Amino acid sequence: MADPHPLTPAAELAARQPRRFPGESADYRRARTALLAEEIELRRHIERVAALRRALPPGGLVPQDYVFEGEQGPVTLSGLFGPHRTLITYNWMFGPRREASCPMCTSMLAALDGEVPDLLQRVAFVAIARSPLPRLLAFKRERGWQHLPVVSSGGNSFNRDYVDEDPEGSDDHAGFNVFVRTDDGIRHFCGDEMGFETADPGQDPRGAPDFMPLWNLLDLTPEGRGTDWYPQLHYGRAAGGCCG
Repeated sequence: MADPHPLTPAAELAARQPRRFPGESADYRRARTALLAEEIELRRHIERVAALRRALPPGGLVPQDYVFEGEQGPVTLSGLFGPHRTLITYNWMFGPRREASCPMCTSMLAALDGEVPDLLQRVAFVAIARSPLPRLLAFKRERGWQHLPVVSSGGNSFNRDYVDEDPEGSDDHAGFNVFVRTDDGIRHFCGDEMGFETADPGQDPRGAPDFMPLWNLLDLTPEGRGTDWYPQLHYGRAAGGCCG
């Protein structure tokens, strides 16, 4: 069967782009147009991967209705869905043996805090960590997060079951998981499976797409994301620009 929506070759689409910038050379324009074609192909590949993800067979039934400590009291996994069919969870690396929250997680959650009001129009979302709830809420207040739902999983096996953590160990693992209500119960839809085992040489382990706005913005720059810089919980006055 013929494709009802055949795609125009990326190079052809790139060549149609009329925008030009002051002072650019012919060499720059040729290279930028070639890059644009690759960006179009990347966009298309992201769409193909998302379609494959949506087409996954049903995941496993959740083995129990985990009970978390929430900001309004105990709450079950099923209760975290609210009115929605789908729940996204982010495992926050802030276990009880950590002196402070993971800076990378903090950067991610700071960005997500602003997105939560929009996310909650479509799906449920919550950040989960093993530290006691008062510690999580104190950090949330310190960072000025206004919207991010937070629960503690210190009293259940959620992290062991869905983030591959040893509850007796000192390591925390970051990761997204997606759960969905079905006629026969709550099922796991998908979760992060990219880590150190799947990392390419010379690169930090990360998923695709990369969910951190920080790295995606730095990828737009000539310096790139670098190999020896990571977010910090606090910066000196000289560390940033006008808002550092």
